[in-house]
Amino acid sequence: MKRTLTSVLLLAAAAALVLAQGPKKFKRTTDNALVAPKEISVQINGKTVNISYSAPSMRGRKIFGEGGLLAGTNVWRAGADDATCMHTDAALDINGLAVPAGDYSLWVDLDAGKWQLIVNKETGQWGTNYNKSQDLGHVAMTMSKPPAPVEQFKMALTAAGANKGKLELAWENTMATVNITAK
Repeated sequence: MKRTLTSVLLLAAAAALVLAQGPKKFKRTTDNALVAPKEISVQINGKTVNISYSAPSMRGRKIFGEGGLLAGTNVWRAGADDATCMHTDAALDINGLAVPAGDYSLWVDLDAGKWQLIVNKETGQWGTNYNKSQDLGHVAMTMSKPPAPVEQFKMALTAAGANKGKLELAWENTMATVNITAK
């Protein structure tokens, strides 16, 4: 009886420790003072989705379009420095793309202002080391303008009902969203 009670208490303590750790943390390798490391997460259908990215600021620069910082860039790391990383505890449907539970990097195809979110199976790389052969897939994003210019690049994950959520990217005068469903 004493051994069983000790075993139960040890298991409960281990479970509490795992739950207290929260969402998975990705190691950011940069100490760039000009960008802020960000971690965002959401619970969808009882499962955690989290994203780690570095948030650059406009600092008086034009970002998108002709003459912008990202002019001529086809695939962008969705942030600065290290590639943006996503961990999902659940299998997801991202606007029609089946994404198994696991770790991924996120990229954006900036083609002519009609953005596509790219989910890539490689993680841990520097943000200019995009390997197209590792793409799980591309999905169209819904484009709009924020109510006011966004100085610092921002990503947001929000729950939108039982098993639904949304990912939003916003910077300068551009906002892009994509729907997420947890399976």
